[in-house]
Amino acid sequence: MRTDWFVVLLLAARASGTIPIPGDARQGAEVFKAQGCIQCHSVAGQGGKLGPDLARRVGRGYTPSLMASLMWNHAPEMWSAMEKAGIAKPQLTTEQAADLFAYFYSARYFEQPGDAGRGKRLFESRRCAGCHGVTTALPGGARPVLEWASLADPIVLAAEMWNHAAQMKEAFAKRKIPWVRLTSQELADLLVYLQNLPETRGVPRGFAPASAETGAMLFRAKGCAGCHTGNNSLENRFPNRTMTDFAVAMWNHAPDMGPEAPTLRPEEMRRIVGYLWSLQVFDQRGDPRRGKLVYAAKQCASCHDYPASGAPRILGNQQLNSMSMVAALWKHGPAMLRQRQALGLAWPRFRGPEMADLLAYLTQP
Repeated sequence: MRTDWFVVLLLAARASGTIPIPGDARQGAEVFKAQGCIQCHSVAGQGGKLGPDLARRVGRGYTPSLMASLMWNHAPEMWSAMEKAGIAKPQLTTEQAADLFAYFYSARYFEQPGDAGRGKRLFESRRCAGCHGVTTALPGGARPVLEWASLADPIVLAAEMWNHAAQMKEAFAKRKIPWVRLTSQELADLLVYLQNLPETRGVPRGFAPASAETGAMLFRAKGCAGCHTGNNSLENRFPNRTMTDFAVAMWNHAPDMGPEAPTLRPEEMRRIVGYLWSLQVFDQRGDPRRGKLVYAAKQCASCHDYPASGAPRILGNQQLNSMSMVAALWKHGPAMLRQRQALGLAWPRFRGPEMADLLAYLTQP
């Protein structure tokens, strides 16, 4: 049993019946180093500078199929650069490819650009400063910002916002203040402001390991599943959400829960978030009709429909997914490149949803 840091259940092409692949960001970090990727690429500034920083924000549409597309598109150039630098080409398994995706995604997962100036104005206008001092407690007993563990751990932030909602709702009522609802951008702005105050700038940051292995069970045990079912199911409802999104959603939802709202310890919140994230981070679903056109346009049939070429038949292979495509690229790609060059065929490059469409076509029964 693997203990995952924000486990990603890559539910690749669910309609085609392929098997989910768990990805572990911690394992991915090790793969990134062991396979030599770090010699050319960096993640959030840590690593080589020959290739792009893989933690650069590419938008919320970052999916396993997009990662596979990007790797396929740049593979010949990567192999050439590695050969010139004397770096051995990595041999990735499907599981290692999933781990790498989890690692790259986790770097983006917490990246919610905020503005400290807007955050400062929000801290005042939303009456936060009326209860929370920065270094010392104000009358009323609310903890000062300097003591907030949530400034270093977004999971704790979500837990504290959830657990203290009832107490804060009561405080709001005494002051005749309506419940303050937030957007993800507003919370991001507040965090950037609070994390960069002179008194808090030195607080060490980090993200504690989270496990989704028992998240589904805990989701039921806490009574969440009793409401979030049917039309209220969270599955497919909020794709590609960040931790800020989760925290805001729980904060805005908390007053509607009433006194029966369950208390969640940070570890329980980690499991709940891990479970919910596993429902949101889906591989992009493709269109098999468009995928058939991609198969023809990329001239895949020139090798894969002829056993004599030595290439395996891939039509109807329901075990294919974005991660196995990445693994195949690094294992068989150089030979595939030579074969296509011998046939006078260009290297296949993918745009937009083409990889997802191709997988949807290939994995049809």
